[in-house]
Amino acid sequence: MSESVPERTREVRLRRYLEHDLTDDLFETVEIDLPVGEVVVRQEYLHVAAAFGDLMREGCDLPMPPYRPGSRIGGGAVGTVVRSSSAELPVGELVVSFDGWAEYAAGPAARFTPVGRGMFPSPAYYLGQGPTAFHGMVDVARVGPGDVVFVSGAAGGVGSLAGQIARCRGASRVIGSAGSPAKVRYLVEELGFDAAFDYHDGPVVDRLRELAPDGVSVFFDNVGGEQFEAALAVAAHGARFALCGALASQIDGKDGLPRLDVLTAITRGVELRPFACYHLPEQIAAWFTHFGTWLGEGRFTYPHTVVEGGLDAAPTTLVGLLRGDFTGNVTVRL
Repeated sequence: MSESVPERTREVRLRRYLEHDLTDDLFETVEIDLPVGEVVVRQEYLHVAAAFGDLMREGCDLPMPPYRPGSRIGGGAVGTVVRSSSAELPVGELVVSFDGWAEYAAGPAARFTPVGRGMFPSPAYYLGQGPTAFHGMVDVARVGPGDVVFVSGAAGGVGSLAGQIARCRGASRVIGSAGSPAKVRYLVEELGFDAAFDYHDGPVVDRLRELAPDGVSVFFDNVGGEQFEAALAVAAHGARFALCGALASQIDGKDGLPRLDVLTAITRGVELRPFACYHLPEQIAAWFTHFGTWLGEGRFTYPHTVVEGGLDAAPTTLVGLLRGDFTGNVTVRL
């Protein structure tokens, strides 16, 4: 028996562009008429990621649609089809979309991707940042057997997956940086990093020289700033740098513009490969295939936090994420 579908739904919108610190008053929750669509989906989990902060800034140049005042906050969501006129998406189907922060989504069937209910322990697993971590570590950095890998911001949604991907691909040593002793322990004791350090504890370059005396051959950077400079200083010949994020500037704006030692980069043949993109279907499929295999083999831990509280908890969760309150991937359960 199909469930009843309300005539109205709630969504979270951006009030104004983000200029300085992200605060709860930047958002508003409004009630709207449920749009007419070929498919109606009851959202169950919403994705929350650090990149959302950048998308709220006027003039954002990330290669994805920015958020504008008066518009719904976008992002990944997973939910159940509750009304459908599409033979491809029957009622009860679990689907993923980018319809963002709303209790219900409606639109053409092509906007929703069906996913299997039994593949992962929870639907929230579909909203992780695995495609980014996998693409960056495998396709961009080309990690493989014998690599010494450094992941900055390793306790975050991307970094916590990137380090494990490197290990599963045969890296000989995986090192991570994080912002607290608790997160350092988390990386080593729960996620299997070979070593980790708190970047507040003295010069990063000194820690890397200690932990990677023969140099770093792969650097997956989520932070920028001092950590980028330190990684370049200890880079092995032919090192590959996958530049994924710049949390140093996203969070406090104080250390986001690292100095590039051009001579070191040239003499050591370092590849600097920044990347940012909407993921192609084949990239997403590659991640889910490997993710499912590694989970089944017991070689992988999915680091994630599920925040309760429904739609109203989403803005506060994003504020907390950018403050460093969470480890791993973050979702809000509706």
